[in-house]
Amino acid sequence: MNRNEKLFAGIRQNNFLVVGRAGMDFFPDPPGTKTEEAVDFKSDLGGSAANTAAGICKFGGKASLVTCVSDDSVGRFCLNQLDKYGVGREYVRSVGGEFRNSLAVYESRIEDHQSVIYRNGAADFQMNADDVRKIDYSSFGALITAGTVFAAEPSRSATFDSFELAKQAGLPIIFDVDYRPYSWPSPKVAEEVLSQAASQCDMIVGNDEEFGFVAGGIDKGLEKAKSIAEEQDAVVVYKMGPKGAITFADGEEIHTGIYKVDALKPTGAGDSFMAGLMSSIASGIDLENAILRGSACAAITVTRAGCAGAMPNPSELETFFTEHLGPDQEREV
Repeated sequence: MNRNEKLFAGIRQNNFLVVGRAGMDFFPDPPGTKTEEAVDFKSDLGGSAANTAAGICKFGGKASLVTCVSDDSVGRFCLNQLDKYGVGREYVRSVGGEFRNSLAVYESRIEDHQSVIYRNGAADFQMNADDVRKIDYSSFGALITAGTVFAAEPSRSATFDSFELAKQAGLPIIFDVDYRPYSWPSPKVAEEVLSQAASQCDMIVGNDEEFGFVAGGIDKGLEKAKSIAEEQDAVVVYKMGPKGAITFADGEEIHTGIYKVDALKPTGAGDSFMAGLMSSIASGIDLENAILRGSACAAITVTRAGCAGAMPNPSELETFFTEHLGPDQEREV
């Protein structure tokens, strides 16, 4: 069994360990309202890792989150939301002191969209080596994480420790680059650490700007994605926004388009894509169609307010397919 066969075998267990943050999302209601003009807000679960885990659970898979939340009402909100979506929180630790949960305030509109992220003294960055050593890795099929978890210590070192422990247990590692400049001390540190993380993973997912950043220039991103796939024998998904995606796997290139929708907001697409991709592979769907289903999940999510709550369940995804002819690439043939 080669590396990619082990990757897909792990994903097909449909039981994921997801390392990364859970946060609280606020968005003005009704949709279209500017934050500065809002009177009413709605709340939901947030944070890339928690959103991905919630999306997987919506499709009937299992996912447990590894993170820290603040020992206050906002942290308890996040715990309650994880319970609501069915995400396991046996490896979520509450921390006291001045550490606070991540908070995102974003608008359900495209034109002049505003997102404000509060990450000062982030509780999730307090995840440490003891947290990841307590995990029973053998009870999971694969590990998923996103780049933000590497932006500060002790979370950075703890996540690299989790990679080693996961490998020892035979788990493949799936990595969403998810570069957020505001979380990092400098671009140079981010480039070095994200490159180190990617070098240890079996599947790497990122957009053209993120691969360009790691490569040292946006024009070098595609070649960087291809070289990672070849050198590591990894699956690499290179997302290009409205131009679709190119996936490098087993020496082949898979070109896929996107589903056109009237987007309500730009947020949540990447997390929904990852959840849809993992859930589709887990159900036995081939890689190309799994990528298309992930794209459809992203398309659905951007048409709704919220992130975790906006992600589709299986019946909603199937309804979407009956109402959409297919991605751009198929319509152009």
